[in-house]
Parts: sequence; structure tokens; C-alpha cells
Amino acid sequence: MAAAIIAPVIVVVLALLVLSLSVRLVQQFQRGVVFRFGRVLERIRQPGFHLIIPVADRMVRVSMQTTVIGVPAQGVITRDNVTLTVDAVVYYRVVDPVKALVNVHDYPSAVLQVAQTALRSVIGKADLDTLLRDRDRINAELKAVIDAPTEKPWGLLIERVEVKDVALPEGMKRSMSRQAEAERERRARVIAADGEFQASRRLADASRTMANTPGAYQLRLLQTVVDVAAEKNSTLVMPFPVELLKFFSAYTEGARRQPAGAPGGPGPTEQATPVGPVLGPVTESVAAAAEGDGHRREQ
Repeated sequence: MAAAIIAPVIVVVLALLVLSLSVRLVQQFQRGVVFRFGRVLERIRQPGFHLIIPVADRMVRVSMQTTVIGVPAQGVITRDNVTLTVDAVVYYRVVDPVKALVNVHDYPSAVLQVAQTALRSVIGKADLDTLLRDRDRINAELKAVIDAPTEKPWGLLIERVEVKDVALPEGMKRSMSRQAEAERERRARVIAADGEFQASRRLADASRTMANTPGAYQLRLLQTVVDVAAEKNSTLVMPFPVELLKFFSAYTEGARRQPAGAPGGPGPTEQATPVGPVLGPVTESVAAAAEGDGHRREQ
């Protein structure tokens, strides 16, 4: 009687044990790769429950999620001989679980090593200005270099590669700061010179317009007087008609053009500039007295 009861219990226990060894659960973000006697089966197990042969089969689950690894800071010398410390981050995921398990051992460490060597190689071919200004191109080159040995042979897809930080030496930071300051000063001078040039052109246009209308000078003068009078100062402004200046200018020009024999001009026998020494008032009196004394002696 006891043997009849023990036998079914043993069968049930063995069945449960075999079932527990046969049933495998694959999560939604995983794929199952089955090895039968050490050989990979072609069919990839999708998410859900799956039965395998105990002892003969072995299932390995591979995560298909995007994995993020940080590349440690690397000391790099750029093409223009500047020493930098650069670190980056790599985003990748598995696209072929069989290749990721069979073709490479510990693929996360392999991707990290490839990323370090690619970072040194790409940064060494670029100069400092390109690294600081065109970061997108550097990231694209890094992605292409890392993706080449990992996609087809290893079944991995490099989604993104980004340079996180570029540490510059202190001397280079000071030099770049001085360069930026000089560049800003140059732009300020160019803008100021351009403003002066435009202002001079506007003033020239205004002067030509006012020259065609003589009354505009008086209006401009009155406007200047109003502007000065509006301020609380002790400045005294005396308006001076511009036409008077034109009169003096015309008179001077006419005097220069007057001929030598014309009335009012210097005669032919007159000498504009004395040749001999010029006598003062005292000298002329002494000469007149001496001349009178001479006349008396002759008499």
C-alpha cells in the first residue's frame, strides 16, 4: 500500500523537476539563444515561455536594450600639438544575439576598449578649433570608427557617441581668453569706424542739400541755438549770419583780382613794400632839423 502511494509521488516530483528544468522565461527586452550540446540553434527564442530539453539544451538570454558606457578621460595630443583631456559616452545595443555571444567574449568590455582607441585616434587627427567649434562632426567620426568593427562582426549597433568634456591646460585657457578679447576689440573698432564712415556720408549728403537752399543754414543755426538754450548752462551763443561771411569772401576775392593801374589800387610809382630802412618819428624830426640848419648856413 505504501509503495503504491510512494511511486506516484516520485513520478510527480520527477515530472515537476523535469518541467522546471525545461521551462524558460524570456522577458520582453530579451532574446534567448539555445545551445544544444554546445551548438547554437538557428531559431532565436522570442519573449514568452519556452521549453528546452534538460541537460541537452542551455539557454542564454541577451538583453536588447540600449546600453550606455562612459569612456574614461583620455590624454590626447591634437594635430596642432595641444595636450587635452577628453572623455566621451557611447550608446549601443545588440542587434544580433548570436554574433554577440559567439564572436566576441564580454562584448561590453570590448566596446569600451574600441571606444578608447577610437577617441584617441579621432581627436589626434583634429585640431583644437575644430574640436571646440564642430563637435557634431567629431561625434559622427567617432561613431563611424567605433561602429565599423562592432556592427557586422559582433552584432552590435553604435547608436550615438558624444564627447562630454574637453579639459584644456591653464596656459591655453589664458591664451584663448586673450585671443577672444582681442577679437572683440577688433570688432568694436571696425563697427565704430563703419559708423563714422556712414555718418560722414550722411553729413556730406546733408551739406549738399543745404547748399542748394541758402535759408537752410539759418534754420540750422536757429535750431542749434534752441538746443543750446534748452540746457542750463552759462554759455552765450551769438548768431552770426552766414551771408556776411560770403560778403567778406567775395570782397577779398575781388581785391585779389583788381589790376595794378586801376583806381584805388597801387600806382606804378608807388612802392608797396619799402626797400630801404624805415625811419621812425624821432629820426624823421632830427633829419628835418639838420636840413633846416644847412639852408641857413648857405644863406
